[in-house]
Amino acid sequence: MRPDAVTWFSGRTSAVRSVADVDVLGLLRAKRRGGHRVSLVLPARDEEATVGGIVAGLVERWVRLVPLVDEVLVVDSDSTDRTAEVARAAGADVVAAADVLPAHGSRPGKGEALWKSLAATSGDLLVFLDADLLGDVTHYVPGLLAPLLTDPQVGYVKGCYARPLEVDGRVTPAGGGRVTELTARPLLNALWPELAGFVQPLGGEYAGRREALEQVPFVSGYGVEVGLLVDLLGLLGLHGLAQVDLGVRRHTSQDQEALGRMAGQVVSAVLARSGRSGAGGLLTQFRADGSGFLPVSTPVAVDERPPMVTVPEYRAARAGAV
Repeated sequence: MRPDAVTWFSGRTSAVRSVADVDVLGLLRAKRRGGHRVSLVLPARDEEATVGGIVAGLVERWVRLVPLVDEVLVVDSDSTDRTAEVARAAGADVVAAADVLPAHGSRPGKGEALWKSLAATSGDLLVFLDADLLGDVTHYVPGLLAPLLTDPQVGYVKGCYARPLEVDGRVTPAGGGRVTELTARPLLNALWPELAGFVQPLGGEYAGRREALEQVPFVSGYGVEVGLLVDLLGLLGLHGLAQVDLGVRRHTSQDQEALGRMAGQVVSAVLARSGRSGAGGLLTQFRADGSGFLPVSTPVAVDERPPMVTVPEYRAARAGAV
């Protein structure tokens, strides 16, 4: 790593691998002292199997027992299952992405749900968690909030973790994050070497200050995390970013073809931010059908929403809330 990345890594990386690793009452005092309001957001699409357990645990721990979180919002991205019903029963507020800022239409993708969550929440601090997490993740919330509540210079915090990979019943302790290792990390190291200290640049668990998040665009698809990281580097500088080791992250793994599509979107987001453009915005993959190979092309071009602060309805709503 470059010297600036080494210095950043040693000074801006902390560890919270369980609730016992953080002074929760100290964070609660810091929250009250700073007059902060915390919004917890889970973007979800067809996650009825996992979203209820995640929401129930977080609401019980951080809303009812310790009021560290003021609102828990699930943004439903066109689910075809009972995601919304299950999340609501577990204690979350639920909105359909299509119902937020309806005059601006709706686009597919995780980034769209995250972008619209800015208009559907009221906190000055926002925590984002994926809705397909497995196991106990209650420590993720205070872990991600700690740098924001204790250091006013920090504007954005990424979670990092070991990512086991389970395929056909076999578990590799650190085999997950394949798109990170084969696509995102080599690109970031080449184009923004100061970001080399980020362990999980594509991780879906992070937190930030509204005043920063509302000033950057959101890629509508799977390139949203790498887009946010690069854009917030430009806005806040490396000193304004931090990361927290959250221990282990388990979630449902995707097949190779799906990972290829995700990687294509990540590449498009990176190319757009480096002043380049994708060649046609299509990713062609091949499926073996027994007699040969069938080409399948998928659009992966960058489709992004503008900084939320430029949206008139959002500005008006925020002005009215002050």
